[in-house]
Amino acid sequence: MNDTLISESNSTAILNGNGHTAPVAPLTKKDFENDQTVRWCPGCGDYVVLATVQKVLPELGIPKEKFAFISGIGCSSRFPYYMNTYGFHTIHGRPVAVATGVKIANPDLSVWVITGDGDALAIGGNHLIHGLRRNVDVNILMFNNRIYGLTKGQYSPASDHGIVTVSTPDGAVEYPFNPAELVLGSHGTFYARVPDTDPKLLAVVLKEAAAHKGTSFVEILQNCVIFNDDVHATITAKDKRDDNQLILEHGKPMIFGKDKNKGIRLNGVKPEVVTIGENGITESDILVHDAHEEEPIIQMILSRMKLPDFPVPMGIFRSVNAPCFNEDLQKQVESKVEKNPMHSVGEMFLGSNVWEIK
Repeated sequence: MNDTLISESNSTAILNGNGHTAPVAPLTKKDFENDQTVRWCPGCGDYVVLATVQKVLPELGIPKEKFAFISGIGCSSRFPYYMNTYGFHTIHGRPVAVATGVKIANPDLSVWVITGDGDALAIGGNHLIHGLRRNVDVNILMFNNRIYGLTKGQYSPASDHGIVTVSTPDGAVEYPFNPAELVLGSHGTFYARVPDTDPKLLAVVLKEAAAHKGTSFVEILQNCVIFNDDVHATITAKDKRDDNQLILEHGKPMIFGKDKNKGIRLNGVKPEVVTIGENGITESDILVHDAHEEEPIIQMILSRMKLPDFPVPMGIFRSVNAPCFNEDLQKQVESKVEKNPMHSVGEMFLGSNVWEIK
């Protein structure tokens, strides 16, 4: 009898012919690395994301052969080449569509979509919103550097109003998409935002995204050192991040600031920044984050908070349960197969609806 591989937590075991298991060393970051030279610009934020993903995957308790990485077009979409997993580099804007097909065809796979703000929000926007609406059980990582980096610096749907680029020499007249609003408006069940400068928070978010049943969408604020350097610096710089970021934690008050004395509360339906200890404000007055609230009203308010009036929220905004498209489709197919009197192609050809032509 041949030996069989089985999964045990984040390690692999061999089930031999005698029915006994022989444990193999647990997976490590190196198991997800390969011999390909990583070809991103020195200092690119993509390096941090790649290293963090490779570090997190061994902790998920999923065999290496059960991962698939699907990408579109852009700098970030080189990602599958650098992963020692199954992968597919698709065409521009189509990774969500291809990932949907992969998940339907093989529900046991852990499917990850790697895309950028141009790939996901421009040519791929229609696929994205319907993937979110359907709640396909895939994980989408959108690298947002607010520029088209691979094609040499044209403005993207996420670029700031007025940005001067090779395609907008007089400044962009358009206003950018807010990915958080887009996800929530598409009935997305999981949305998180994290900067590439915080691998610790990114690791926490990736684990939660992987555990989520349905479409998880993680917006990664990523820096393009060549065409849009320091685009997120007002949020991520060491001397500014404490006051300019609000780290969201489910069940905890929305407190931020270098001295942890600032917070967010609602004044009617509008958020406002208050200082704990002033004007009778106490921690009990601060809004408590609820990522599991089905009604996305507060989550939408958080999605619209931006500098300079408010800190920029980071972490998991929303994580709620809802039926998954791929699971419901599979149940539908299984039900049809069970009720169908014909169980093979041969039965179909030899059935009562077939006649012979002479």
